[in-house]
Amino acid sequence: MAIRKKTNKNPSVFSHEFIIQNHADIVSCVAMVFLLGLMFEVTAKFAVLFVTVQYNVTITTNEGPDETSINFFHHGLKDLATVFFYMLVAIIMHAIIQEYVLDKINRRMHFSKTKHSKFNESGQLSAFYLCSCVWGASILVSEHFLSNPVRLWEGYPHTLMSFQMKFFYICQMGYWLHALPELYFQKTKKEDILRQLVYIGLYLVQIGGAYLLNLNRLGLVLLVLHYFVELLFHISRLLYFSNENKQGGFTIWAILFVLGRLLTLSLSVLTIGFGLAGSEQQGLDLSSGNFNVLIVRITVLAAICVTQAFMMWKFINFQLRRWREHAQTQPMKKKPVATKSKSSKKENKANGVNGAVASNGADSPRARKEKSS
Repeated sequence: MAIRKKTNKNPSVFSHEFIIQNHADIVSCVAMVFLLGLMFEVTAKFAVLFVTVQYNVTITTNEGPDETSINFFHHGLKDLATVFFYMLVAIIMHAIIQEYVLDKINRRMHFSKTKHSKFNESGQLSAFYLCSCVWGASILVSEHFLSNPVRLWEGYPHTLMSFQMKFFYICQMGYWLHALPELYFQKTKKEDILRQLVYIGLYLVQIGGAYLLNLNRLGLVLLVLHYFVELLFHISRLLYFSNENKQGGFTIWAILFVLGRLLTLSLSVLTIGFGLAGSEQQGLDLSSGNFNVLIVRITVLAAICVTQAFMMWKFINFQLRRWREHAQTQPMKKKPVATKSKSSKKENKANGVNGAVASNGADSPRARKEKSS
């Protein structure tokens, strides 16, 4: 993300600079239109599609003396409208964090352009990863996925989701979709656009695939695991920008990154390769949401393996680049010591010459007359 240059001239309305400077206010007005639509009966049916979670299913259970009703949700085409609305919310939250938190820190720290861009990126992603980790972990605990891992594949297809589960996926897709217009709003450099598009595309494909293929339980576990490792990386980078001597977090992140990749592959093979392969409900049935066939399982596993291999390749390149930079900085630290010794020698020589001149001046005939007088 580039640094915005502040100018005294107001840009013309609907120009590129005007939209970039005021995009948060424009998006807020669009979001308010949907919220105001809830207040009128004529537009409420249309506005509800964008604001609230759709496809509610009520199931009545006879546990105990009284009947209890439990609300579940499944996915459908109307979810696109909900994802669009929460994409607008993500753009607004992005602008709030940028203006009221990150920009104030940037003014105090006086970062360079490169560090300014990376600091903003790590600051935004740290806030998102932290909220997603806490939210996702609470769902895992409440749904007992950690205490009973068999539930990751037991009872597939998992077409029905709790409100928290579905809303979590809606917000995840909305956030990563908002990253696409942010490339324009933040004036991303052309050489960084391709990297960002690959980064965003991988998240959308993985999250959307788990949501549509009814692998939402496995997807939730893998997302929380991945987000936790990424959160540690971006926090370590923020600490490094504040003080370059604080690099211990990168070592911890490197260890957890490798362990996270191994755990991701293990859970994926266990759930898809063994759990779903041994399930009684085999076959492709779009009406019931069952995708438990060999070709789908192989495709999903291949996609996960390729993604993990790509991340490991990027990780190895990152570590090699860090080691090269560290090796280059070592000789630079020794050079000032050598120059200091040379300068000290020159100072000693200069002092010696001055001393000799002073002594010669003291033995001169003029000095002797002054002493005798």
